[in-house]
Amino acid sequence: MSETKEYQNLMTEQVVLVDENGVAVGQAGKLEAHQKGLLHKAFSVVIFNEAGEMLLQQRALHKYHTPGLWTNACCSHPRLGEDLEAAAHRRLQEELGFDTDLTERFSFVYKFLDEASQLWEHEHDTVFVGSYDGEVAFNPEEVHSIRWIGMDDLRTWIEREPEVFTFWFRTFLPQLVG
Repeated sequence: MSETKEYQNLMTEQVVLVDENGVAVGQAGKLEAHQKGLLHKAFSVVIFNEAGEMLLQQRALHKYHTPGLWTNACCSHPRLGEDLEAAAHRRLQEELGFDTDLTERFSFVYKFLDEASQLWEHEHDTVFVGSYDGEVAFNPEEVHSIRWIGMDDLRTWIEREPEVFTFWFRTFLPQLVG
C-alpha cells in the first residue's frame, strides 16, 4: 500500500470500539481511535512451520505507526460487521499471500504510545495461531521483509534488541510460548 493509500485508509476506515471484555460498544474512525487511545478490537496472527520456527514480518517502512519494526506474521482490525477470524484470514492473504487454518488462543488488552507518530495503540487483541510451510509471497506495500526464526534465537534477539520489535508482540509472546 502506498503512503497515500495508507493515509486514506487511516482517514476513512472505522474500528470497532470495545470494553475490556471485548464486547462491542460502538465505532470510531481509525485515526480518531489511535489519536485518542480508544480501546478497539484487533487481532494478531502467529504462524509456525514444521520445524517449530515462527514467521516474523518487518512492517513496511511507510506504516503510520511502528514502521520497520519486527512483529508476528500479521495483525490488524476487523471491519465493521466482520467476524474476527474471517478478518484474520483476510489480512493473512493480503499481507503474506497465503491462508491456513487458524486457532484462537487468547485475548489481552494493551495500551502503548508510539512516540514517533504520537498515536496510541489501545487494543483488545485476540491471538490466532496457525501452521504453514509453503512459499510466503508477501505484499511489499504491507511488509518490508520476512524471516523464519527458532524460539531460542527469537528470545535472544528480543533480549538484545527489544526496541526493534512491536510492543504488542513483546507483550503477548511470553503468554504464547512461555
